Amino acid sequence: MGLTSNKMLVLAVLSAVLLFAGTVWLWPRMARRSWPAVAGRIGLLLGTQLALFAAVGLAANQAFGFYASWADLFGQEKDQGVVVDHAPGGGPLEVVGSRRVPGAGGALPRAGGRVQQVDIVGRTTDIATPAYVYLPPEYFQPRYRTHRFPTAVVLTGYPGTASALVEKLHYPRTALELARAGRAEPMILVMLRPTVAPPRDTECVDIPGGPQTESFFAKDLPDALRTHYRVAEKPGGLGIIGNSTGGYCALKIALHHPGVYAAGAGLSAYYKAPADATTGDLFQGDKALRNRADLWWYLAHMPAPDTSLLVSSSKLGETNYRDTLEFIERVKDTGRTRISSIILESGGHNFNTWRREIPAALEWMSGRLGGH
Repeated sequence: MGLTSNKMLVLAVLSAVLLFAGTVWLWPRMARRSWPAVAGRIGLLLGTQLALFAAVGLAANQAFGFYASWADLFGQEKDQGVVVDHAPGGGPLEVVGSRRVPGAGGALPRAGGRVQQVDIVGRTTDIATPAYVYLPPEYFQPRYRTHRFPTAVVLTGYPGTASALVEKLHYPRTALELARAGRAEPMILVMLRPTVAPPRDTECVDIPGGPQTESFFAKDLPDALRTHYRVAEKPGGLGIIGNSTGGYCALKIALHHPGVYAAGAGLSAYYKAPADATTGDLFQGDKALRNRADLWWYLAHMPAPDTSLLVSSSKLGETNYRDTLEFIERVKDTGRTRISSIILESGGHNFNTWRREIPAALEWMSGRLGGH
């Protein structure tokens, strides 16, 4: 059974309930002071607690999408996602599945849009990654057959799962509902993990001698989308949004590549790449590369780019609140880069908080992107 399967969660819950009931039932029989009785009590308590922790952990993983599989959980995922092509003559993007928009889609694509599962291959970086693409109903309607749609790249946190953007954070459903309500233009969403070389957390950096993640998002991904979908080609038609690690990546890529991304939104973002066991040595001693990935340094030392940024935090519950306020002031000081914010009174670093911010963030994004 898979890590994220409902059967596994039900089994864990049943195990915890049965072990608890067994502990209550057998406790009087094990009330003696003999070693076997003591060992039995320890075993029952330990088994019950382990089953309870497993059930809570599986439920949390299903709710927040931390790990996609057992191999992902235990760090055994070795596939680096490096592919030259899918088949002779194949393109950089291949559709491998299609379904309705969960919770809001209609039976026909022209009525409810579609979510496509795709495989994307970077022509210059040789990075390959799966993704989900939301196409709005208008994409399938005859009167829009020549229309090119504004497009937003949507990134998870680390480790994250791309499916959580569809199933848990409801990006396609939210975009569909906003467009129906007239609060946003119909847009394409491209949803994926920033971790394009699992299990390593690349922090969207071009790692010397390693995955060229920033180049993948700055060049390969936009090029792949243009070959397959009617995405806006003129400047200002592409944006990027993410939460946590994905939020840092979105802000950084928008700052570094304003000619590609007209807007970047970081929900619960941080502003400097961490260095830990999941990232390894990202910069290989390259001080210039390290500085470039530090958004504080970038704002202080590089010309202000012509782009729009959105940041979010909570007064109570988020650790990035003070950093976010300072980041807003530093961007305002540039005099050219535009900055907006979503500040909640309270909300932790979790899916529930981001679901509260996503509608406003997508509406903001729609107002800064253009199609034709």
